[in-house]
Amino acid sequence: MAVHVKDKEAYQRLNYLHQASHCVLSQNPDNVELARFYSFTQKTIARRLVLRQDPSVKRTLCKKCCSLLIPGVTATTRQRRKNRRTRFTVMRCLSCGQSKTLLNNPDYCLWVDRPEAQMEQQKQPDPGPFLKKKKPSKDSKPGGSQSSKPSAAQSTAST
Repeated sequence: MAVHVKDKEAYQRLNYLHQASHCVLSQNPDNVELARFYSFTQKTIARRLVLRQDPSVKRTLCKKCCSLLIPGVTATTRQRRKNRRTRFTVMRCLSCGQSKTLLNNPDYCLWVDRPEAQMEQQKQPDPGPFLKKKKPSKDSKPGGSQSSKPSAAQSTAST
């Protein structure tokens, strides 16, 4: 069953820009400015059209200078421990020096990846009070008898 995406063309354009910035850096690691331009354009389009990007894509972009964070090329990656059990990955952008700290817990699951986040599996709310019994109209009396005024349908039926 195919799921219809609202702005499929916009997501295809964002995907193309992300792939283009990866391709530019893989061919020539010194061409950081062109890759940054593609990433900035991608971020601008997503913001203008109010589109949500996948967390894996957002993790590869620097929030400050919009450069693509590739370990060893445009970013340094370090593993840190806060205490005995909590581990973090710290990515530092080589262009602007901005650090990004990501939780490194193998048991952690993003909200997007959880089954209850999917629209097809969510329960639809009940229709509510609007589709239940109609309230009695003002013309009818509680005893069930009609009002003394004949309606248009009754007067035409009797003649």
